[in-house]
Amino acid sequence: MTEPLRVAAVDLGATSGRVVVAEVGLGGVRLEVVHRFVNTPVRLPDGLHWDVVGLFREIVTGLRSAVRTTPELVGLAVDSWAVDYALMRDGRMVSTPFHYRDARNLAAVEQVHAAVDPAALYARNGLQHLPFNTVFQLAADGDHLERADTLLLVPDLIGHWLNGHVGAEVTNASTTGLLDVSTGGWDTDLAAMLGFSSGILPPLTPPGTTLGGLLPHVREELGGHDLTVTTVGSHDTASAVAGTVLGPDDAYVSCGTWGLAGLELERPVLTEDARLAGFTNEGGVDGRIRFLHNVMGLWLLSESVRTWEREDGRSLDFAGLLAAAGDAEAPMLFDVDDPRFLAPGDVPARVRAYAAEHGLPAPEGRAEMARTILESLAEAFATTIHRAADLAGRRVRRIQIVGGGALNTLLCQLTADRSGLEVLAGPVEATALGNALVQARTLGGVEGDLDALRALVGARLDQQHYLPRPLHRTTLRKVF
Repeated sequence: MTEPLRVAAVDLGATSGRVVVAEVGLGGVRLEVVHRFVNTPVRLPDGLHWDVVGLFREIVTGLRSAVRTTPELVGLAVDSWAVDYALMRDGRMVSTPFHYRDARNLAAVEQVHAAVDPAALYARNGLQHLPFNTVFQLAADGDHLERADTLLLVPDLIGHWLNGHVGAEVTNASTTGLLDVSTGGWDTDLAAMLGFSSGILPPLTPPGTTLGGLLPHVREELGGHDLTVTTVGSHDTASAVAGTVLGPDDAYVSCGTWGLAGLELERPVLTEDARLAGFTNEGGVDGRIRFLHNVMGLWLLSESVRTWEREDGRSLDFAGLLAAAGDAEAPMLFDVDDPRFLAPGDVPARVRAYAAEHGLPAPEGRAEMARTILESLAEAFATTIHRAADLAGRRVRRIQIVGGGALNTLLCQLTADRSGLEVLAGPVEATALGNALVQARTLGGVEGDLDALRALVGARLDQQHYLPRPLHRTTLRKVF
């Protein structure tokens, strides 16, 4: 096919979403964001939830803009964050999906580990222990599971409302803790051991599956315009990695609310050392393995900014804060993955409490606090990448930072300094790129394996280079 193909990528992040129109052809990929919207959770009497109905409204609004500005649009696919889901019965939600930061999950961890010890669980699912993995959330649901006949992960829920399909796309299903890391199928024996009916697990759907057209009422919302809905790497990190031009000695950090730092491998690493180091083996596009560690990410800085804005009663000058942080010094480093930082709230107060508990000098003022957060994130990224290389027996010479974190020049430079490796920053919209590339291949617009698709990104890729500054790096006292 010589004419470029035009598709819509719906990309839902944990703090914002966007509808992106992509033009994909042999000459490369062009993106245009036609609609952005915030993703704000809602606290109800029973806990913290996602406003998925509001998100769907924004998606349809964005698609209306997309078909109006690009009438030749032919395809649509959805990606989102992982682990969260809606319980369904007869095609309807039983309840609004819980947010993974809700505290209900913590008590369920002991319940699951009482049935399957952590080492045995890792051997089955290959996942880093995170208290909000779907397997723990399901345990927290308890008797509510009996009201459901299936569950739909967030991107599959949105796809169901657009197209009617019921299924679980594989890359997102791989984050649930209920997918067998060796066979790639649902681990029904594990579900039975934990008291879950395997009947609630929907059929698995690989990336690159054509699901069909839009439901009639959605077409009507779009003025009669139909789109072919397909699956992509519906875990946003799976799409982000697919949209990153990785060399043989490259590592990646997909950096936004979370910092997903690791390597792309052909097969999982299931050693006890990998488990104890907190590494996960998640599904990627074309059967690749995303061997990575979930670092807390820029959530720490954004939640700090929200705290300061509440204190001031007005918006904060974020660019000015980063400029001041660039001139400040960090008095300490802290463990960004400490569980105290998971829940929403006053992150600066928690950093000061961490310092007091560990006998470290606490940051004074907002610039020092921001610098401390960014230095600690950079240290976590550097440590994670080097540990991933050791565990996988790989050599790493370069780190690619993609996503919103690629715009944070201070973080990128500090990651180069602390890792001693070259850092390439960009593309910012790697997730939308990966989404669009897989769509275009599914619809026949381009062909080839994942590396061939990435070459289309490389044709127009403009990245910022950061080299480590050995004399700049300081050794700060840290207690992890």
